[in-house]
Amino acid sequence: MSLNYVYLFFAILLEVTGTMLLPASQNFTKAVPTVSLGICYMASFYLLTFVIRTIPVPIVYATWSGLGIFTIAIASVVIFKQTLSLPVIFGLFLIIIGVVLVNFYGPLHS
Repeated sequence: MSLNYVYLFFAILLEVTGTMLLPASQNFTKAVPTVSLGICYMASFYLLTFVIRTIPVPIVYATWSGLGIFTIAIASVVIFKQTLSLPVIFGLFLIIIGVVLVNFYGPLHS
């Protein structure tokens, strides 16, 4: 695995962390969660700047957004005790299949 995919992995984790802090920020009225989520988002985008040097932007964005959506959905179930319907779960797995296909059959592998 290339170092760029490690950067992408951490960019996704930081973006997910920032998103999970949104409820705690209470519409940006709580300083610590608001500053923390801002730092997470900025660090996530900073890491993405390294990734897009060698991986095409569509592949990076599809991976970042797709895995971010999936991870946020799972974290919301675990942390916030939210429920997901069967069609939503199926849709999330389709996203994962799409991310895998984009990465294995994208421009870097053709």
